[in-house]
Amino acid sequence: MIRSSIRRQILGIAVGLIILMVIVSALSTVMTRKVAHQLDELTTKYVEANNHMARMQAESLERSLELRRMVIAKMQSPSDEAGFAERKQRYDAASTAIAQEASAIHVLLNAIIDDLSTESDNAALGRIDGRIDDISKDVLRYLDEEHARLFPLLEAKTQDFPEIRRILSRIDTLRDELNQRIDSIRADMISQVQADAAVTTRDQRRTIAVSAVLTGLAAILGLTFSMFVSSGITRPVRRLLDGTRAVEAGRLDGSIDITTQDEIGQLTAAFNAMVARLRRNERMRETFGRYIDPRVVETLVDHPVLAATDGQRRVMTVLFCDMKGFTSLSEGMTPQGLVKVMNHFLTAMSEHVRTNHGVIDKYIGDAVMAYWGPPFTESGEGARLASAAAIGMLGRIAALRTELPELLGVRGAGSECDVRIGIATGEVLVGSIGSEFMMSYTVMGDAVNLASRLVGANKVYGTRCLISDAARAAAGDATETREVDWLVLAGQTHSEVVFEIMAAKGLKPQQSVLRERYTEGLAAYRARRWDDARRAFRAALEATPGDEPSKILIKRMENFEVNPPPGDWDGAWHFNHK
Repeated sequence: MIRSSIRRQILGIAVGLIILMVIVSALSTVMTRKVAHQLDELTTKYVEANNHMARMQAESLERSLELRRMVIAKMQSPSDEAGFAERKQRYDAASTAIAQEASAIHVLLNAIIDDLSTESDNAALGRIDGRIDDISKDVLRYLDEEHARLFPLLEAKTQDFPEIRRILSRIDTLRDELNQRIDSIRADMISQVQADAAVTTRDQRRTIAVSAVLTGLAAILGLTFSMFVSSGITRPVRRLLDGTRAVEAGRLDGSIDITTQDEIGQLTAAFNAMVARLRRNERMRETFGRYIDPRVVETLVDHPVLAATDGQRRVMTVLFCDMKGFTSLSEGMTPQGLVKVMNHFLTAMSEHVRTNHGVIDKYIGDAVMAYWGPPFTESGEGARLASAAAIGMLGRIAALRTELPELLGVRGAGSECDVRIGIATGEVLVGSIGSEFMMSYTVMGDAVNLASRLVGANKVYGTRCLISDAARAAAGDATETREVDWLVLAGQTHSEVVFEIMAAKGLKPQQSVLRERYTEGLAAYRARRWDDARRAFRAALEATPGDEPSKILIKRMENFEVNPPPGDWDGAWHFNHK
């Protein structure tokens, strides 16, 4: 009886376990199918719809590029009719592709809405579908209308290029609006994807919980089976979640192993492809950041209005710096050595521009051009920061004279290395300058020319850093300066008061004496009191032997004593070198 009772109990437990396992299996099957269906909807509909929108954007860009190329083909002399026809075919193909992508998006969204077995936000999807219709009815229709206006102009015997450019400008505006709308729709679609993924995750966890409760009654076998099933589902999802958090934190150096071939495996593969594209884009940004000042890129991205080709008038401070003795240094040097020297020199000079919040506009041979002013620095701070950068550059030369021989492995190389710096402040034209094919955000104007001319004036006066009167006044008491001369530079009719930057705040006693005596000599020189001027300049030389500006003016007076200046001479020196 006992055996029979135990047998019955064992059989009852076995039957119960079998029933529970059947129930668990049935419930798990139903719930897993629901989750699989939701994942299928997520990957084959939501993600695919987002891909169609991305391709729609790409086709829009392709169509715009082909339109530009059609215009270029017509602008050639003679016009490239074969090229125009080929571009026209590609343009038509892109237009057809845009319509096809929009239609495919409609089909996918309607399929999601019609599927009542999933918990999708059908109202939000309906609004997205309506916004796509609005794009077709509004922006694309307006684009087609503008294109319809453009083609007759392109095919006319005499092209009205001003009108063509105006139409192209309107087309660019409409294309930007199209991209913005598609970006907005894609953002909303991603929100729907995240919501659908949250529902899927919730259902997965519910399946795991129900399975765990029932398998607990089904003893160790059911529990082991449920743990195996649950871990097989949740582990890839958790890896995806960890990977998403890593991407959100900016870590793009990892990828997730694909351990399954189901929808989660496909989602993992899509995630890895997305991270690879993000990593490539980040490398491109870092690479091109070395060719374009990152502050310019960030400012233009954050403030697109600054990229307008109209330009703006602003008061900016411009600095030019080039290497003294570059020609003699480069003689006999290998190309590799010359590149090393130039890169090292330009890096050393650029450090002080960056440290003082300046923007490096370009490198011209051995010269650096930089500028300060809104929106990169506060208004009124440019001259002070540029002067500080110049003082830093001058202070770096002593170390450079030691570093260059070590860099080249040649004793004595770079011993004569020095710099000439010119700084000027004034109103300039600021904006995107260039052609429709390539633009550069730069500055143009008299202040730029003046700063460049002052670099050359250093050669005449034997100075290292000359600064315009406007820049000196704007810098205030940030630096110690002395007036060097009145110059009428090449291309100008009025004289400029030119100063030399002597040091940062505080002069040595001999420097103070030099400035006082030189100022006295300059006043006597302009009054044609040659003897008094000569005594003052010689006193300046006693305080600072080798002061080149004093020597230059003494020599100039010797010439004036033989060939006196004209009666209307105002003391300015005409400097005709660029």
